[in-house]
Amino acid sequence: MALTVVQVKNAKPKEKAYKLADERGLYLLVNPNGSKLWKLKYRFAGIEKKLSLGSFPDVTLADVRNKREDARKQLTNNIDPGVLKNSIKRSKKLAAENSFEAIAREWHAKFTPKWTKEHCERMLIRLEQNIFPWIGRRPIVEVTTPELLSTLRRIESRNAFETAHRILQICGQVFRYAIATGRAERDLSADLRGALAPIRKKYHASITDPVEVGKLLLAISHYQGFFATKCALQLAPLFFVRPGELRRAEWSEFDFDKAEWRIPAEKMKMRETHIVPLCTQAITILQELRAFTGDGKYVFPSIRSSKRPMSENTVLGALRRLGYTKDEMTGHGFRSMASTLLNEQGWNRDAIERQLAHGERNNIRAAYNYAEYLPERRKMMQHWGDYLDELTNNSNISLIKKESSHANQN
Repeated sequence: MALTVVQVKNAKPKEKAYKLADERGLYLLVNPNGSKLWKLKYRFAGIEKKLSLGSFPDVTLADVRNKREDARKQLTNNIDPGVLKNSIKRSKKLAAENSFEAIAREWHAKFTPKWTKEHCERMLIRLEQNIFPWIGRRPIVEVTTPELLSTLRRIESRNAFETAHRILQICGQVFRYAIATGRAERDLSADLRGALAPIRKKYHASITDPVEVGKLLLAISHYQGFFATKCALQLAPLFFVRPGELRRAEWSEFDFDKAEWRIPAEKMKMRETHIVPLCTQAITILQELRAFTGDGKYVFPSIRSSKRPMSENTVLGALRRLGYTKDEMTGHGFRSMASTLLNEQGWNRDAIERQLAHGERNNIRAAYNYAEYLPERRKMMQHWGDYLDELTNNSNISLIKKESSHANQN
């Protein structure tokens, strides 16, 4: 006799599990814990089997009868419904494991040890915010070129053209990793070359006119803020390293006997050890600063905690306090300043490029080239320190003359 909805609802748990039969092999299993599970008993190839069809009330009596009829049709076509169900379940699990997001996270985890913490976080955030919401759950083999392009177009619609290009590069790395691990056959990113809007070239604002450089250096010498910040401002033009490399400098990296700062490869953008020869001006500033921060790890600690380096916006904020806008000068601008003026002065272009730590594309050569042109670079860096002193002194003399002339007129 067929079950009724009232019977199913009113079935109470007992000390032991019991069954309430419906028709054609379908029954309800009522467990002592109160759960009610739909089961179908059937025979395939002479063997009695059971198929789980869900639980009540998630699966209603009407729904489970439809599932029973589907299973019986499969049996008529010589298909084992239990085997088919497990096959579909495994396929879904495999699809989830081989989704774009799953493979991207696996790729990210694999290469994380080779990246800086900042780069690692930036890569994952870009994927989480721009790619995963749209194609992340799709099996990577089912992602199409138009789908990928449509996702990148969303980024372009925010006028984030450089970000779109960078994310396309990341996706290309994910696809190539999937190919290498046997889970994809093609790198779809290669099909999109030329499909994105060109990157609008950004230039870091910089002062390269010698007179204006002298005025900037004079302003820095009169900076009234946190002492470590002032020293960072003074050393930025002398070192012309990237802002992140400057702010994360550690005292253990400096060798005053050799007059050099050796930055470990893992801190560098190009993952190459970098040597900054210390001119006498830089050593003087560092020795004075060491009396204030030398007991800690960082040369330029955070104002709030000596256990952390200064914020990435500290130097930039100090320049703004000095009256320089974002269109006039940036932390990166000290690199352009040095590159422009040193090239104008006739120094070896290759030595300048090496001092700027512009990476060697040949990784084998790069491992040994951090000391390339080092004798010439030492001379160049001392000349650069002397030159910046000269510009500062000239600006100071001009300022004194102006103040004196103004006083005489009064």
